[in-house]
Amino acid sequence: MSDTSSIPHLPVLRLGRSYDSLEKIEVKDHRTGEVKALVSQVNGGIVRRDLAKIAASRAALKRFTVQQLIELSAQAGELFLNGTLPLGDRGHTQSADQYVATLSATSGLPHVMVRRNMAKIHYALTHLKTVLNGLSRGLDLTILDRGFGEQFGTRLSFFPTTQALGLVMPSNSPAVNSLWLPAVALKTPVVIKPGKEEPWTPYRLIQAFIAAGVPAEAFGFYPTDHEGAATILSQCGRALIFGDKATTAQYANNPAIQIHGPGWSKILVGADCIENWREYLPVMVSSISENGGRSCINASAIVVPRFGAEIADALARELGPVQPTRPEDPEARLSGFANPKMADFIDGQIEEGLKTPGAEEVTARYRGGPRKVEFEGGVYLRPTIVRCDSFDHPLANREFLCPYASVVEVPQAEMLQRIGYTLACTAITKDPAFIEQLEAFPHIERLNIGPVSTMKISWDQPHEGNMFEFLWQRRSIERVW
Repeated sequence: MSDTSSIPHLPVLRLGRSYDSLEKIEVKDHRTGEVKALVSQVNGGIVRRDLAKIAASRAALKRFTVQQLIELSAQAGELFLNGTLPLGDRGHTQSADQYVATLSATSGLPHVMVRRNMAKIHYALTHLKTVLNGLSRGLDLTILDRGFGEQFGTRLSFFPTTQALGLVMPSNSPAVNSLWLPAVALKTPVVIKPGKEEPWTPYRLIQAFIAAGVPAEAFGFYPTDHEGAATILSQCGRALIFGDKATTAQYANNPAIQIHGPGWSKILVGADCIENWREYLPVMVSSISENGGRSCINASAIVVPRFGAEIADALARELGPVQPTRPEDPEARLSGFANPKMADFIDGQIEEGLKTPGAEEVTARYRGGPRKVEFEGGVYLRPTIVRCDSFDHPLANREFLCPYASVVEVPQAEMLQRIGYTLACTAITKDPAFIEQLEAFPHIERLNIGPVSTMKISWDQPHEGNMFEFLWQRRSIERVW
């Protein structure tokens, strides 16, 4: 290997100790192949040894009150958004602009999308008091400092469910890191396996927390293999995993592991509003295409009682012509693929699905070229809108890491029978009876009534699981002393 002294090296962070492993991987620019960092790798054995000592990490956080950790988290949010922070163990630093450019280069996200993701993380960190108030239903958080107290006219006691929160992170969208941020204020150390192409966001967040005054031993940063990831999931006590259905299915019945897989998010238009469908095209377009279509809350199906062909054509006219642009373009709408094989796989899956009768890719009329394209060394997938004759079609309820959506006609009376699990559902209707059915439907995680983008997040409500209830559990208590 040539001289690498000028390349940042991201060490393993072993709960307060930096560790330079003999085994390293290169994180490269997805367009040029330039090495942007070397990242140390460890095996599951090292993870296991460190987790055996995790109680000391929790003790370091217990020295703070929840309110103090909320305040330190807010400082960390400002540092993450605007600060220059350490980058590895070779004396490198990273400004906010450098973070944006580097993450864009290795992940394929254009700068404008990286900055939007940064803003979401910053908001979550600087509004943690509001977030925790919503998640805990207004609990006096000083009760967590003491373990017990009285509120709402009753005695309350809570205990931690785990010594640490394990995280097996993806590479597709930096804002997913916002999900674990409340853990720090809830006095829970975090043990992170970063995504292979996206070590930058968790590492920068850890450095921001440390710079703000949170003990370094509260953070583990473990780039590792499948064995190491499995160790984090099985031995942390509570964990989050991100991945496709095949990756997450084995953990489906484990209540200690919170699964973040495909969202199959949808927009439903009620029979009472469908005549005005043109008014709702902007919210459909943004729900499908924002963040490059990479989020589990991007709409991947538009379910309507009528006008399916017309809506599909209108969406295709808007999205079909979208092409890759330079990453610095403030109007960029597409993300490149750090792993071109993933683009090949998705393109092949869509083409295979189109072989089944009953589906037409409407964007093909307006695209003027192939779906998978190369641009300045990067590989991109252009938006794809598929009109399906039935919800039984294999492309009707699919989700891909690009702007993709099916448009399917389903009678309103049958919609809830057909849509299945839906992470984010926007229901455009004023029909009280339909709204009541939607509110009672158990397979919708997040429900928007009216023309609200599926991408809209309410931080003071559970966001893909309630982190407070995941990390703290109430118990009965009687005290006479």
